[in-house]
Amino acid sequence: MKPRAAREPGALPDGRGKRVCIVSARFYPWLSDWLEDGARRALAECGVAVQHVGLARVHGCFELPLAARRLIDRGHYDAIVALGVVIQGETPHFDFVAGECARGIMDVQLATGIPIGFGVLTTDTLAQAEERADPAKGDKGYEAALAALAVLAVG
Repeated sequence: MKPRAAREPGALPDGRGKRVCIVSARFYPWLSDWLEDGARRALAECGVAVQHVGLARVHGCFELPLAARRLIDRGHYDAIVALGVVIQGETPHFDFVAGECARGIMDVQLATGIPIGFGVLTTDTLAQAEERADPAKGDKGYEAALAALAVLAVG
């Protein structure tokens, strides 16, 4: 099921001529594949040419902000889509990784002015992460790509 915005006429941001890089944390590779698929579909539906979509992969979500910053500093991309999954465990590790990832991505956006769609799932269970990443259910990769393009369209 597509997000509500994708079903409303004229609701998709115009991505024609834009260059976007997907930065994907691969700690849960099957979930990352679903998130990447969703992001690619959204970019295509918004008119981003396939040759203007980059892909960079890192191990985990903690690495996403620096990877995004390095890609932005190269000057090749108009927007970034950050994707990954952090699942609650029995230690405070979740809080540090999820919080610092979110803060880092926000810091990169504010420092560079380049939009970053935040597609990092922070869930209590693997089942919740699977539901949110699944293109047939939550499709959060799709939504993160739309978010990046929507901010880019602001001006």
